[in-house]
Amino acid sequence: MQLWQFFERRLERAATPSEQPPADGLLAFYWYYVRQARALLAALFVAGFFMAALDATIPIFFGHLVSLLSIHTPETLLGEAWPTLAVMAVVLLVLRPSALMLENAIANQALIPGLGNLIRWQSHWHVVRQSWTFFQNDFAGRIANRVMQTGPALRESVIAAINAVWYILVYGGIALALLASNDVRLAVPLLLWFTGYVLLLRRIVPRLRDRSRAMSEARSTLTGRIVDSYTNILTVKLFARPLDEDAFAREAVDEHTRAFQWQLRLITVLRVSLAGLNALLVVATATVAVWLWVLGEVTLGAVAMALPLTWQIANIAGWVAQNVTSIFENVGTVQDGMRSIAVPRQMRDAPNAVPLRVERGEVRFEDVRFGYGTRLGVLHGIDLHIRPGDRVGLVGHSGAGKSTLVNLLLRFYALEAGRILIDGQDIAHVTQESLRAHIAMVTQDTSLLHRSIRDNIRYGRPNASEADVERAAAGAHALDFIEGLEDWQGRRGLDAHVGERGVKLSGGQRQRVAIARVILKDAPILVLDEATSALDSEVEAAIQEQLDRLMAGRSVIAIAHRLSTIARLNRLVVLDHGRVVEAGSHGELLAAGGVYAGLWRRQSGGFLDRAS
Repeated sequence: MQLWQFFERRLERAATPSEQPPADGLLAFYWYYVRQARALLAALFVAGFFMAALDATIPIFFGHLVSLLSIHTPETLLGEAWPTLAVMAVVLLVLRPSALMLENAIANQALIPGLGNLIRWQSHWHVVRQSWTFFQNDFAGRIANRVMQTGPALRESVIAAINAVWYILVYGGIALALLASNDVRLAVPLLLWFTGYVLLLRRIVPRLRDRSRAMSEARSTLTGRIVDSYTNILTVKLFARPLDEDAFAREAVDEHTRAFQWQLRLITVLRVSLAGLNALLVVATATVAVWLWVLGEVTLGAVAMALPLTWQIANIAGWVAQNVTSIFENVGTVQDGMRSIAVPRQMRDAPNAVPLRVERGEVRFEDVRFGYGTRLGVLHGIDLHIRPGDRVGLVGHSGAGKSTLVNLLLRFYALEAGRILIDGQDIAHVTQESLRAHIAMVTQDTSLLHRSIRDNIRYGRPNASEADVERAAAGAHALDFIEGLEDWQGRRGLDAHVGERGVKLSGGQRQRVAIARVILKDAPILVLDEATSALDSEVEAAIQEQLDRLMAGRSVIAIAHRLSTIARLNRLVVLDHGRVVEAGSHGELLAAGGVYAGLWRRQSGGFLDRAS
């Protein structure tokens, strides 16, 4: 047990990587991870050398044994040849098993579980720190598939390369030397075979690498499409579109099948060609060996050594070719994974970024311009001052830029012009984690983690006590429904799990959990984006009292479709086509008879103009 644990502890599987993601060059990407296990890989390299050298002794022993039998009688064999026989026995019974155990302990106990998961962990560490835009531009399932597959693929290709190199160089070199030492002509078939073997691999392997990459990309796309269907299964059911989802997935299945078949054609060609090449090697070596024995130029022991040696080389060649195939299949998978992992972070902290310090909660938008890189743009010179403790409501038609303004405050996107200040500090020069730590937000599209209710609420403040969690839940009027929850594994109350994205809860229940999370976070700046949109009027009225207490002494930015929910805020800012067109209290804006007054009249008349 202690022996296994010694090897299992050689690699720290959750080591925190450097802030810089892996380079996008293939060799640099490999080295980024391999260097962290270079001592173990060097040990595997040495163990592989000894294993290959010891395997090469087996045909030598066969030939030597035949020679001993040919020159000794049964009566004299043990008495005169026992030292040689004892050495053979020690090599086969002690040294080879010991080398095999060492090689397997390094590979199986240290590298295979350790290196693969180290790569997965560090790849995830980099990916999860990517910008929001990064995840909006790809399938979550495809990104996850690449993170999961890249670790094992990189590990297997490195281990297979080490094993293949030694068996070709060590075993093949020893075989050539042994055959040539008996008669140079015995080595000629092996030299010709080596030439054909190298030419075969040189012809097929690069093409195999490209086809493996195409197959891996097709597999990632297939995974992404399937996960997309599962993630949005309610939409699929509501619109009765399983046939469309079948076609969407089947197209990816067909593409993956074609790519896989294209790859397997090359593998079949390689194996058949190699089988023919190996057959020629064995037949040619046997022919030359027997011919030289008939001429009396080599001994029977040399013939007995040459035949199993070449047969073993033929078997090893098949194993090495399979390894080479595996190496380049895995290289293709790694290259596909690099498209999600070796990606420079789009929204990195500034080089000299410092933690944000918030004492008053003053927020300023100064000539803010942004348009998601489009020519028309979205925000055009926004100037907005939110004083400490100010409660500001953002109002406007759909597409006016309200949510975009909030996303810029949270630094989900970089400004194209202007700046945003919090307590006089430009948010472009503070760390993003410290910025978001000082802002609490309840979104309209509430998404919960597939964990317990307690874990979801405590996400607002991980070190919160049980009493704090319960108080926050009570403040969000969530305790009543939480106490009655039971999940599919019998966990109850705060221990109950909510399902992926919180699907086990209703929209109103999810929103109350999200409000409890914000209450627990207790941040100085509060952003409410349709915070009560999923609640019925009675629950909304009860929670509104808690939100009023929560807003006390904090700077608040609120977005709401129902203007009645923000009319009591002390200042309303009306956006239209990315510009501030009105600002003032509810009464002042009604009296002005402008955009806000029009929105209010339509809602009062029963038509709700939905804003984004």
